Amino acid sequence: MLNKTPKANRLHIGIFGKRNAGKSSLLNALVNQEVAIVSEIAGTTTDPVEKTMEFLPLGPVVFIDTAGVDDNGSLGAMRVEKTEKIFDRTDIAVIICDFNGWDDFEINLYKEFERRSIPVLAVINKSDIETISPQKLDKIKNYVKEPLQTSIKSGREVVFELKKQLVASVPENFINPPSILGDLVPPDSTVVLVIPIDKEAPKGRIILPQVQTLRDILDNGLKALVVRETELKNALENLKEKPALVVTDSQAFKEVDEIVPKSIPLTSFSMLFARLKGDLGVFYEGAKAIDNLKDGQKVLIAESCSHHQIEDDIARVKIPRWLKKKTGKNLEFGYHSSHDFVEDLSEFALVIHCGACMTNRREILSRIMKAKEANTPITNYGIVIAHCIGILDRAIAPFNL
Repeated sequence: MLNKTPKANRLHIGIFGKRNAGKSSLLNALVNQEVAIVSEIAGTTTDPVEKTMEFLPLGPVVFIDTAGVDDNGSLGAMRVEKTEKIFDRTDIAVIICDFNGWDDFEINLYKEFERRSIPVLAVINKSDIETISPQKLDKIKNYVKEPLQTSIKSGREVVFELKKQLVASVPENFINPPSILGDLVPPDSTVVLVIPIDKEAPKGRIILPQVQTLRDILDNGLKALVVRETELKNALENLKEKPALVVTDSQAFKEVDEIVPKSIPLTSFSMLFARLKGDLGVFYEGAKAIDNLKDGQKVLIAESCSHHQIEDDIARVKIPRWLKKKTGKNLEFGYHSSHDFVEDLSEFALVIHCGACMTNRREILSRIMKAKEANTPITNYGIVIAHCIGILDRAIAPFNL
């Protein structure tokens, strides 16, 4: 079951450095497997190599081996670009070098991670060949206080020492992960989850955000009632006590809002995950841009993963339809679905992001950062839907923004 932990819930540890610094050897040593090809030929690693595992005492992690940041030529530039995209989902960065120490490549890496508030560890490899000079070591210590000097070929001690540093560098949200909704309702209260079973629902199961929300309810000692929207009215009437919160799929917002009395707080799974994975306040402010959209402006609809599109797809059909109806404007739409985000957001008047159930928080925060740098408002599916049907104030109220 350990390997069933979604990648989005795992600590992402990226390994970066020049070609032949020992990145792939370090990955193999950390996971105690030959998962990355190692050779003396510079540029052996061309695409990022990921390995998921249980790495005690950290728990479930993803190690990511990357191509050398000093790769050159047209293919080399493409490899470097792929490496730079890994920055977006890295929770802890490990920069590895040899006895030649750091130069502009490593320093620029460090500065980019520092800009993103990503913890950085340093490994100085190949000490079996030559020991780094005190001057070069001091230069690294100007950036990283305790660089680890080792020879990855010499044994397992590098794993134990690096593990200690990784444990000390784990971000707070992994040590004490935030609750999805446990802090929004009183203890021992009831939460109603409205889960439509329609053509978008996977056969024989419910989707990840619904599963995680249900588990969060149990973890917090709350009671859960799970219904379809078609049984919601009868379910509420049969409850002996008023529920503390109703959570619905955003696409059922309109009919659920009509059923649930105004005295009962209402929100959506998408908005819960906007808070968990990103910045709900930023997304809420971003939705205000909807009312200022003009004819001909372009809206980017972004998804974190690719999936089979259905006839009435939420990203390509429903949201554009709701937006056009709400604004009365002739809008253009762009679509993006993958880990690698759009680099230039300046052509867009608004970014609308999915709930990000398959993405780690670091990646969503990176996308928010890029939107801010481009002065492009960014918001979330659930917030947009609530705004378009006129219930955003009600749907955002449980969060006390």
